[in-house]
Amino acid sequence: MEERKIVKLKKDEYEVREYIKRNLGKGRISKIKIDYTPVGEKVVIFTSKPGMIIGRGGEKIEELTQTLKKKFTLENPYVEISQVTEPEFDAQIMSDEIALAIENLGPLKFKVIAYKTLQKIMDKGALGAEIRLSGKLPGARAKSWRFSQGYLKKTGDSAKVVERAKSVAQTKPGTIGVKVSILSPNAFLKDKILIDDELIKKIKIKQEDVENKENAKPTKLKKPKENNNG
Repeated sequence: MEERKIVKLKKDEYEVREYIKRNLGKGRISKIKIDYTPVGEKVVIFTSKPGMIIGRGGEKIEELTQTLKKKFTLENPYVEISQVTEPEFDAQIMSDEIALAIENLGPLKFKVIAYKTLQKIMDKGALGAEIRLSGKLPGARAKSWRFSQGYLKKTGDSAKVVERAKSVAQTKPGTIGVKVSILSPNAFLKDKILIDDELIKKIKIKQEDVENKENAKPTKLKKPKENNNG
């Protein structure tokens, strides 16, 4: 019974998230977090465009709150907006922007869109980024394209710090899949080595100590050969 309740809860949360994304529009939302408190359900929407989400006088938020009560039978939902200060490091926002640009400008300009977005991410200071597009680009047959720059972790525990997201663009030739991976400069890498002046100074001191020890070693005198011809 407990498993069924958990599955139903996760299914309901997924439906709420998908409804909010469709209602507020693609390219505006990074992620949606749902917390359960004694007072009611707290729905946190992470976005880079809070003004467009809130609306005039908070009318969109009020409308969304009433819909969550009636359609999804939430007891006392409270909608909170959290602003994403660096959208260039948010993989979901970037993938949605690429999908929207392909839908508006057409699939023939996918290379320009991908390179511009990649440059935008790297100019902001990202350590690495990768964009993958798959679909009918630009011909009648489906094909996969990859655009990457910088340093990106793909295996091991350190690969977990890479932010990944997916999006879909609906065009006349067909559906185009968008995948974006971003390694933020704020990410903590366990195997990262910072080479600064202090480290270089320590290395030089160690090298000097090794050289001094080698020079201080006493030279062994060779024993004269014994003459047995005597």
